[in-house]
Amino acid sequence: MNDMTVGLVITLVGMGGTLSTLWFITLMVALLKRVLPYGSESSANGKETP
Repeated sequence: MNDMTVGLVITLVGMGGTLSTLWFITLMVALLKRVLPYGSESSANGKETP
């Protein structure tokens, strides 16, 4: 393998790893939003504003 091929392989593996990591973080955030839904402070205190 010449230098150009090695560079392209490393670049593609790096980009793929970055994109898959971002996708995994997105899944974790979506899961946490379902498990721990965000509510405003007024609804947490039992006070609702009209």
